[in-house]
Formats: sequence, structure tokens, C-alpha cells
Amino acid sequence: MIFVKVDDLKPGMRLGKPIYNKNGVLLYDRDTKLTMQAIYGIKNFRLMGLYILEPAEPVPPMTEDDINFERFQTMAVFSIREDLDLIATGKKDKGLDWLCSLVIKNYGDLDRKINFVQSLRSSEDFVYKHVLNVAILSAIMGGHMGLSLGRINTLVKTAILHDIGALKLPELPDNEEVDTQTKEVIKKNTLEILEQYGGLDEDLLHLTEQMQELYTREEDGDIPEGLKANVNANILYVADAYDRMTAMKSQEEPTSEVKAVRRLLEEEDRYDQKVVNALIRAINILYPGVCVELTNGEKGLVIAENEDNIFEPMVLDFHDNTLYDLARSDIRETVQIADVMKTMDNRIKLDPELLEEYQ
Repeated sequence: MIFVKVDDLKPGMRLGKPIYNKNGVLLYDRDTKLTMQAIYGIKNFRLMGLYILEPAEPVPPMTEDDINFERFQTMAVFSIREDLDLIATGKKDKGLDWLCSLVIKNYGDLDRKINFVQSLRSSEDFVYKHVLNVAILSAIMGGHMGLSLGRINTLVKTAILHDIGALKLPELPDNEEVDTQTKEVIKKNTLEILEQYGGLDEDLLHLTEQMQELYTREEDGDIPEGLKANVNANILYVADAYDRMTAMKSQEEPTSEVKAVRRLLEEEDRYDQKVVNALIRAINILYPGVCVELTNGEKGLVIAENEDNIFEPMVLDFHDNTLYDLARSDIRETVQIADVMKTMDNRIKLDPELLEEYQ
């Protein structure tokens, strides 16, 4: 699967991901061959480009959860864009509470892990897609940590509003790194916009300020103990960091899920480890079907997940069909997982009988 800019689309190319309108209605399904009429229509959606299947590439598998997740992302971004633009200019939003309830309904009480699939973003839509993903991740983690519905609602609403100050910037880079000065400007803008907007719960304003405090103190690492102990602020902070690291950008490679989670686990002084573990329990990272790079230079396939330690699954080496059980310390002395394979979509179709045979 490759990314093709809108201006380079040609008739006959096959879509790698579905396209929905703002109401969540499917317009073009995966594997649809583009026509000139479709290309003209797609240009009106303000998309930078599309994921296109290579000529001989089969359609990658998607579960019902995957389809619903991508559909919801597309639908919600239209709503968030409209609401944040209104709030940033001092006007009343049209459906922020409705959107928060949808996020909570879909992701606040999940009894299973989901594939957290990123969509491409640019400086034009970075803020809208970023805050939506932070809201979804916060709802999932809040549910896994047993927070009350009221606290999750405050989390989700804060997540959607926490970066609104970035809309006042002349330009926002579509990458994870924002310099300290820009962070301070975003914080100042955000708090000013929310205070002027009025009618927002004091808990939400306080939580936004705390989350922004964590974000702007990243460089010096001097985080007050009171902030470290605030669960809600740390949920937002971890969700924000994970999304920024793994976001797909137009100009650079995103950080893989594996490297992102390793960084969250390694930086214990910065990220609350209970919150990070809630994230690990909430999303699929190294699960059956993921292709990985090994420290011995070979590539392999995860065929069984390790619930106790996600970095120690069972892996099949492509080179010689060696089966590595990374839960065994003697195996880990010679080979470990270095990273996931660098592909646009690392889901591949597996024969369930083959998996059962190795398991």
C-alpha cells in the first residue's frame, strides 16, 4: 500500500482504504477502481492524498472493529473541525456534547482490545485528528482503569478542547515535535479561548491547565508531585504523547507502536506507568499477523500474543521457519523484537488453521 497525493491520482488505481462522507456514509469502498469523476469528487474532500493498493497487492484484512473505527474517525473529524473553529472564534459549538457521548458510547466501556489505526494528517487537519485520537484513547484507558462515567466524560471533552489554542498559530507542523516556545503559546491560547467561551465546567478548565502543564514541562522534566498524582491529567498526557509519536505524517516516518510504547515505559519519571499499562491493555500492538524485524537481522511473523508481556510473543522466523518463544529467557538472550516492519498497513491475512498449528 502506497500513499499517492491527490494531484497524482490516476483512473484505474485501487483504493487501499475506504472513503466516507461527514455523515459516515460509505462513498468508495476498498479495492474500488478510481474513475476521473471519482478523482474530481475526492479533490473536494480536502484530502492530501489516498492510500492506493499496488497493482498485484491483495486487499489487506479488516475486522468489523477496524471498519467501524475508521468510519467513526472520518465522521468525527468533520464534526470536531466545525465545533473547534466555532469555539476558537467565540461562537457556540453545534454538537460537542453529542460527539463526546458518541466517543464514550463506542470506546468508554470496551471489553476487548482494538486496532488503533492512524490516518494520514497534514498541518491543515493535524489538530482535529490529533484531539479526536486523544479523546478516543482517553476514553479507552479511562474505561480500563475503572473511572466513573462522569470522569470519562470530563476526560473526553477536555481531550477534544486541549489543543484548540494551536488553531491560532500561523502554521502548525505535521509532526510530533513542537518547540518549547510554541507549546507555551498553545497553552496560553487554549486557556484564553476556553475562559472566554464560558459555560465550561471548572473541573474541565482545571484539567486542561494541568494537562498543558505536563506538556510544557517535558523539556526540563521538573514535574510537581501533585501533577504526577493526577490520574486524569496523566491519561490525557499519555494519550497525547502516544498519538503524536505514532501519527502518520506526509513528510516523515511515524514512530512505530512498539517504539512508542517502549519509550512510554522507559521514561517512568515522565509517564505514569499505571496509565501506560492501561494503554497496553486497551490496544493491539504485537498480535497475531503483525510482521516484525528481529535483532538477529531477520524478519518474522507474530503468531501468538503474550498477555503478560507484549514484547515477548511467539514469532515465526521467515528465513528458516524457526519458532521463537520470546517468553523464554534463553531465547531472548539471542533474539528479540527490534521493531514492527515499516509498512503503511502491517495487517496481513493469515490462515487460522496455520495459527492453530503453531500455537
